[in-house]
Amino acid sequence: MASVIENTIRAAVTPVMGAVANFNRKRMKAPEGGHPYLTGIHRPMTEEVTLANLKVDGEIPAQLDGRYLRIGPNPVTAPDEASYHWFVGDGMAHGIRITNGKAEWYRNRWIRSNDVSDGLGEERKPGTRKPRTDTANTNIVEIGGRTFAIVEAGGFPVELTDDLETVAHNPFDGTLQNAFSAHPHMDPKTGEMHAICYDAPVMDTVWHVVIGKDGKVKREEPITVAQGPSIHDCQITENHVLVFDLPATFSMKRMLAGYAFPYDWNPDHKARVGLCPRDGSGADTIWCDVEPCYVYHPANAFEADDGKVIVDVVVHESTYARTTFGPGGEWSRLERWTVDSVSKKVDRKILNDRAQEFPRYDERLSTSDYRYIYSIALAGEPDQLDMAGNELFKHDLKTGEAAVRHFGDNRHPGEFVFVPRSADSAEDDGWLIGLVIDMNNETTELQILKANDFNGDPQAVIHVPHRIPPGFHGNWISAA
Repeated sequence: MASVIENTIRAAVTPVMGAVANFNRKRMKAPEGGHPYLTGIHRPMTEEVTLANLKVDGEIPAQLDGRYLRIGPNPVTAPDEASYHWFVGDGMAHGIRITNGKAEWYRNRWIRSNDVSDGLGEERKPGTRKPRTDTANTNIVEIGGRTFAIVEAGGFPVELTDDLETVAHNPFDGTLQNAFSAHPHMDPKTGEMHAICYDAPVMDTVWHVVIGKDGKVKREEPITVAQGPSIHDCQITENHVLVFDLPATFSMKRMLAGYAFPYDWNPDHKARVGLCPRDGSGADTIWCDVEPCYVYHPANAFEADDGKVIVDVVVHESTYARTTFGPGGEWSRLERWTVDSVSKKVDRKILNDRAQEFPRYDERLSTSDYRYIYSIALAGEPDQLDMAGNELFKHDLKTGEAAVRHFGDNRHPGEFVFVPRSADSAEDDGWLIGLVIDMNNETTELQILKANDFNGDPQAVIHVPHRIPPGFHGNWISAA
């Protein structure tokens, strides 16, 4: 009953809060020197482009037949800089089609939210939306043989064509009732995708959502939380889904002040990791205490022989605490967490203390022990850590060593995804694929690196003759 009353009150006051927020935005001052996520390397693109037969250096592997896709925020009209946050910009997808050893095309397309369609002077796209938001800007994935742009905090998925045109806002053919996530994880043994999902106005519940191989939702299990935590990602093991309930929570103060992304660091919110049974009740989640910090992205997770859960994570000292423009935090580093369901504690071990993000691994090994993590270096001062680093890391979890690939001055890699050479090839036998921005001439390269020859010459470099702004996440979607 309390939840029903809370939702009723929220529905009544939301229009009032929106009016106050809009008034406050008019009084807020834009950042001096321009918004850090709207200028420089982050300056948005202003048009949609289609390019054919891109220039290629080297040789694209014959095994690669598919699309490399990447997505990120790219406002279609100039936003209010005083209130704008990097995480809320209109979504723009970028894609490069690779087949028969050629880069057949590059194209970029805005994800058609109502605001984007209105801004472009187009008819609005069909589909089911949440009244509060219909922007999708954080990840682009294949689910049930279809391409979706996805986002956290309540926005429904947006279905795209292979050419990145918006089809419809589609909550998995009406099977999704609550919210989705930017980070579903597939179990290679079952083909099911798992996610921990939250809806920004709902303070007391998140959901474990499971999507079957057919692309339909088969489970939306509620898990009780408090204070509206922002849970960006999760991971799975054979028996559990991990819930990172950490001290970044919904902030009424920031909403009333007019900020577009109303989340803040909340020292009063208890930091914990939940082990929710994959097939059981959310009420049976085992909560394990951890020292306050924030995790956007884990690498892999698995269960040790003694039953403890091992998960490797990029840890941030805090987030949102001292900036309203982006993530913030004094530092980030790679750690291994051992989650003990008996003691209900989390042991933390530092694996690498360099500032970094976007850890990826060979996802055929999800839920199993593994050896390699690939991540990118961050750059900048504390609270301004940004994707302007110029290094890619390869962490060897068996030896503890980290190889470093340097792309050169003013050349900045985004997230690199691992693509295996074949379905049964060994871990690390395949390619690392990702975008590298060259700010020397404002162009971009899609680099294809040999994972097991990490600092060797690229297998191939595909040239895009303009700067693709740093975005969030990318994936390889095979045509097979």
